[in-house]
Amino acid sequence: MKTAVISDTHNLLRQEAAEIIRDCGAVIHGGDICSPKILEEIRAVMKKGAPLFAVRGNCDSGLWVEEIPLKLEFELSGVRFFLVHNKKDIPEDLKADVVVFGHSHKYYEEIRDNRLWLNPGSCGRRRFNLPVTMAVMDINKGEYSVKRIELLKEFSTEKPDKNLLKNIEFIMKLMDKGYSIEAICKKTGLDSDFVEQTARIIVTHPGVDAEGIMNKTEVKEAMINSPKQICRRFFRV
Repeated sequence: MKTAVISDTHNLLRQEAAEIIRDCGAVIHGGDICSPKILEEIRAVMKKGAPLFAVRGNCDSGLWVEEIPLKLEFELSGVRFFLVHNKKDIPEDLKADVVVFGHSHKYYEEIRDNRLWLNPGSCGRRRFNLPVTMAVMDINKGEYSVKRIELLKEFSTEKPDKNLLKNIEFIMKLMDKGYSIEAICKKTGLDSDFVEQTARIIVTHPGVDAEGIMNKTEVKEAMINSPKQICRRFFRV
């Protein structure tokens, strides 16, 4: 059974991930789903009758998460799984062949204590400069193999328009005046993900200028993932 292993989608199911899921017989999600819409999108592309195993992450909140467990134990084709979001919450008395977790957005794969420890990374929102990744397991009669898959290996090569620098500079000025991200989005009409990523760079990189922000991986990705009408503000088309 081919099984898609994902985590930390953070309210974004990428088309590349969805296409891989479409070809799998089961899906495992390590938490930080952030919206029931993501689970609906996953189920919409899954094979009919294929199981979806998901746990709650630290960023999952609201009434909808009450049906999402904090940890989960299950079996697929003779392989025992233990699924949890944060590695710190893994108990010592495990009976699993495979432990799947998330949280760090960083891919991790190791055979230890005669079991597989697997963090598929994030195939949703990119964190810092970490790769966007997931895993696919091939499971059959108690045996398995794992394949690491990296998405978004390259960014768009289009050159940004000067208006992009002006927008970033304006966001910087509004932040200096104490405006919240929500207020900045309302005032500028810019995409919320772009504003959020820009604001994050301003806070975490004191002294950075608008051009430096524009060249950051997170901001580039936010531009690419923004609605077309927003992208037209940023790129010559």
